[in-house]
Amino acid sequence: MEEEGKPLAADEIDAHHHRPPAIASVHVRALITWLAIFPMVAIGMMVMGLFAQDWHPVLRALVLTAVVVPTAVYVAVPRLLMIYNRLHSARQQRTRA
Repeated sequence: MEEEGKPLAADEIDAHHHRPPAIASVHVRALITWLAIFPMVAIGMMVMGLFAQDWHPVLRALVLTAVVVPTAVYVAVPRLLMIYNRLHSARQQRTRA
């Protein structure tokens, strides 16, 4: 989000909103992060088992996390948070009505 060319943090208020956007609690964010990472790690371990059986465990962990962490941070977690926010907003709208 930007206001007058200046990027705003997630908790800042811009001129078009009267209150900051809701931010999921740390517990929700932790659960969403786990939901994003666990399947990627499980699948990654199975795939790497096909070609990296002889690798040192630290090297396997390095390669796996080099793929999983950026994918989770830049793709999976933001999408899951967006889905959570939509569901949470819809639930709040229903309770207000």
